[in-house]
Amino acid sequence: MKTCFSASLMCADWLNMGRDLRILNQSCQMLHVDIMDGHFCKSLYLSPAFIASIRNATDLPIEAHLMVEHPEDFIEETARAGADYISVHAETIERQAFRLIDTIHALGCMAGVVLSPATPFSAVEPYLNRLDLVTVMTVDAGFAGQAFLPEMLPKIRQVSQWKRRSGQNYLVQADGAVNKNTYRALFQSGVDSYVLGSSGLFGLSGDLPAACEQMKAEFAAATREEG
Repeated sequence: MKTCFSASLMCADWLNMGRDLRILNQSCQMLHVDIMDGHFCKSLYLSPAFIASIRNATDLPIEAHLMVEHPEDFIEETARAGADYISVHAETIERQAFRLIDTIHALGCMAGVVLSPATPFSAVEPYLNRLDLVTVMTVDAGFAGQAFLPEMLPKIRQVSQWKRRSGQNYLVQADGAVNKNTYRALFQSGVDSYVLGSSGLFGLSGDLPAACEQMKAEFAAATREEG
């Protein structure tokens, strides 16, 4: 499967979003929008309204990452705003996982589930065959600039191995401290989609086109021997 670079817009330059989207449209394969309620994690960033505001500025798929305690309150609004993928946290859907996944699909979106660092792979096994995207958080949710958690690599391998054994076609995604220092280990563990934030893209240079080229070169160098 072709590598997917997903730009985390919570780390972008919000004052120049239109300009930056024109650049990202040429360098990335997806846009990642973190929606937070201030309860699931102690941060507030983007919203369904933000997705609606950028939808006409990009043809890239938009993934909405719902870091919220009650995702059922956000799913329909997020779909109507123009999200292509809606990802919910395994920790928040345990008692209604099948119903919410079906709701996401019924709204015309692809369904994703996110595993926080302390959540085991077994939490999603019952409904993996219904998913289009599985994200393993490689930092604690909600804050940019955290250190990578290498303890998450075995979990990523579990997600990837289950995909191969079962013949499923979901994307395996890593989110958190994804950069030149972690590309190789993530690639070897079976990651398809890389969420790029402050350390892997937006913090590389004040010149976003140059940062995009640097990001791609660093990824190629880190994974060349595996290619």
